[in-house]
Amino acid sequence: MTDLNTGDPAPGFELPKAGGGTGSLAEHAGKPLVLYFFCKDGGDACVNEAKDFSRLKHEFDGIGVDVVGISPDGAKSKERFRSKHEVTVDLLSDETRRTADDYGVWKEKSMYGRTYMGVERTTFLIGPEGKITRIWPKVRVAGHAEEVLDTARSLGKAE
Repeated sequence: MTDLNTGDPAPGFELPKAGGGTGSLAEHAGKPLVLYFFCKDGGDACVNEAKDFSRLKHEFDGIGVDVVGISPDGAKSKERFRSKHEVTVDLLSDETRRTADDYGVWKEKSMYGRTYMGVERTTFLIGPEGKITRIWPKVRVAGHAEEVLDTARSLGKAE
């Protein structure tokens, strides 16, 4: 597991995409990227987060920022999730959890006294040069997509 910090280069990835094909960090070179990691396809918080980013997608598009979500579920599960919940942002499958590990979000978690490994909900804002501009660890979903959009807007104004 890697501890990433603001200013660090974002780890590269190439993962299966919902709907077919692959998604990679390289395809977003030269423009900002919001990369959010979520636990699983279908959990209430995961659904709400995906819907929030999808609801704001046109605003992210308007400032030239791509939004991509990643979780350990398979690409077919992602496609069902996108269709069922009308998710419009790209979703990538990290079944090996290598990308989650590279970004330091694959962590030991605890629920009801039981420990297990899972994704810690985390969002990264990656600048056009491929460096991490902002990290939101242990995300609380309510209002999060709006906060990320506001930060992305101010990043665009500063450049």
